[in-house]
Amino acid sequence: MAPVRYSRVGLWLALSIGLFGCAGAEGPVQSATAAETTKETGTATPVAGAVDLRQSLVAPTQSANAPAASTVALVVPPLARQAVVDAREAMRKKQWSKLQELAPLAQADPVLGSYAHYWLLRQQLQDSTQPVPDAQLHQFMQVNQDAYLADKVKADWIVAAARAGNYALVNKLGPVVSSNAHVDCARLLAKHMTGERVKAAEFLDVFQPNRSCWSTLDELENSKVVGWKHLEPLLRGTLETNKTGNAQRLAAVMFDTLDMVSYAALMKDPKKWLAGRKPPTSRNEIELVTIALSRLAYGKERANNAVYVDNVWSKAIPKSNIEWVWSQFGLVAALNVEQDAAGWYRRSGNARLTDYNHAWQVRAELRQPRIDWDWVAKSIRRMSAKQAAESVWVYWYARSLEAQGNKQAATQHYESIANELSFYGQLAGEELGKTPVLPPAPSAVTVAELQAAASNIGLQRAIDLFRLGWRPEAVPEWNFALRGMSDRQLLAAAELARQEHIYDRVVNTSLRTEKEVDFTQRFIAPFEGRVTEKARLINLDPAWVYGLIRQESRFITDARSHVGASGLMQLMPATARWVAKKIGMKDFTPSSVNDFDTNTVLGTNYLSMVLSNLNGSQVLATAGYNAGPGRPVQWRSKLSAPVEGAIFAETIPFTETRLYVKNVMSNATYYAMMFTGKPHSLKERLGTVSPTPQKRVDLP
Repeated sequence: MAPVRYSRVGLWLALSIGLFGCAGAEGPVQSATAAETTKETGTATPVAGAVDLRQSLVAPTQSANAPAASTVALVVPPLARQAVVDAREAMRKKQWSKLQELAPLAQADPVLGSYAHYWLLRQQLQDSTQPVPDAQLHQFMQVNQDAYLADKVKADWIVAAARAGNYALVNKLGPVVSSNAHVDCARLLAKHMTGERVKAAEFLDVFQPNRSCWSTLDELENSKVVGWKHLEPLLRGTLETNKTGNAQRLAAVMFDTLDMVSYAALMKDPKKWLAGRKPPTSRNEIELVTIALSRLAYGKERANNAVYVDNVWSKAIPKSNIEWVWSQFGLVAALNVEQDAAGWYRRSGNARLTDYNHAWQVRAELRQPRIDWDWVAKSIRRMSAKQAAESVWVYWYARSLEAQGNKQAATQHYESIANELSFYGQLAGEELGKTPVLPPAPSAVTVAELQAAASNIGLQRAIDLFRLGWRPEAVPEWNFALRGMSDRQLLAAAELARQEHIYDRVVNTSLRTEKEVDFTQRFIAPFEGRVTEKARLINLDPAWVYGLIRQESRFITDARSHVGASGLMQLMPATARWVAKKIGMKDFTPSSVNDFDTNTVLGTNYLSMVLSNLNGSQVLATAGYNAGPGRPVQWRSKLSAPVEGAIFAETIPFTETRLYVKNVMSNATYYAMMFTGKPHSLKERLGTVSPTPQKRVDLP
């Protein structure tokens, strides 16, 4: 392991006498606020021969076989840590003068002190009315070399400098480690504005609808770097995802003012705008008519509108345009899980569509009572090489080859993904007839490796942030510290997270290893069997419950989603109240929903109710737990014949729910293998989903 750089530590050693304790000193002193927010959420599984390093910053050892390093603890002055806590509150309330007062006090915290200064700088950078504080930013980056905050400041500085027109500075600052579309677009704009060549492809590869990218798009379009051939597919792709606001912004780049009047009218009422219109002749008119016809796919009049398109417009615009229009009819029907989706898609011919549309072209076909496997194969071949290489499409392409009698080619495709520890990797292995097995366990993390992880100043900073409950700051700090780590270092970092009961970091850190795979980390089962106990009390499969929790919250007891779901099993407040009343939980209060016992009792009981309402199908119940129990009932009712559980999962129209179901079912199969020590089939767990008339579901 390379020596750890202690730029922050060195700075504070120079500035403060007695900042470090001697070897073997007690752990860092925390403020009352920090101490009170440190909550244990379960008992961690100990590493053989490991020591508990949760309260220490440890000097790195020379090698994995060297004696355990002496402990050198950073002392955190309580008043300084409290100043950091107060500074964050001031930042959240936009009390900038108060934050200005607290920043010097917070600087005495050798671990988190730079955050207060960063929040001040970020506020100045985001305020376009203030000058960019270049000197302060440069000094901050010098003091915080190689730290996450230095990279964040650099990213924010690049965006602000580009906005201010200081393109030479943007070029001088160079790339950042943790980049994003704002930064990427700002850097491309700076290159273009200082005379360097920017290709349309490299811009389109990073484009996202944000202020930075819109500005770059305007400049590149004015300079003819980006033209109609780039904008047309971008606009169509945006319309396909029904992001009409972004589509209008793109249209304004493509069309002139008069055309934009037409665009607004056709988006409001396409059939009214089309009525009485003559066949278009110019490029712009053809595109506007094409967009208007595509909008007729929406709403309850789709079938009648299709007849209108056929009778009036099918020969009035180019064949490629009308084929795209039919693909939109297919897409909208597929997203409504309607059986006629495949028929519309077949009318789109061999048109090259967006990857998003080709994906739904395949899914629509998979839901057919008689699948046209040749059409599935052709649709996948028309995808971009990058998308076609994804395991989901490799698997279904292999299935199509096998169905057409090309067993040898199918086997090659299955084998290319069968070693992936994923939903489709598992299914590919089963298609090859392989007995599902867990990967061999790596050697245990040593004391020296764990000490080296604890000595990483970035991980230590993240741990302090986790202890304060500041997950938005802690997670990127932790992830930034992992860059460049070897498999052994990642396993040690995951083990450090386990000691701290930061279970999501255990899983996510361990998932980064490439050759050494530790399933006790990747599929951690914390809380000493208490989840299993709750599941078995009501005859639920513990492996399935663990698989669901791993996907819902990564075992974070106080996890809270953007829609308000809480706790390990991510219960919505109304659902929690309803279940508590249903099972007669007398002591339930809304504030107790994050309590381990309350959350798991309510969550497992609700999951059991959903499972019972959906005929015992884990696939349907998993979808119902995420999207609401009425949704899978509706999706199932629109089937015309039984389908494999894998097909039902893959054709769920909600992206979040589709990924969720596949991950939960894959997780559950791995947990079952870990708990029993025996092979388990994902295909058997998925089962078959048969069409059933839609019924009322009396569950929230």
